[in-house]
Amino acid sequence: MVKYMLKKILIFVKRVIFSFFLLYAYNILVEPINLNIPINFITVGSLSILGVPALVSLIIISVVIF
Repeated sequence: MVKYMLKKILIFVKRVIFSFFLLYAYNILVEPINLNIPINFITVGSLSILGVPALVSLIIISVVIF
């Protein structure tokens, strides 16, 4: 039981780290056109739970608002 929980925690930590680096890479790529998405708990959390569709929706929200 404990081994199963540790495996789930490890998977979630990997997703958070991947989400952080994905958001960082996106911000590096779009820096010339100034469409940055801030890296904070909400953006990294939504990206790690929902995945790439969350990144697409954050990009669309960023374009519409700014």
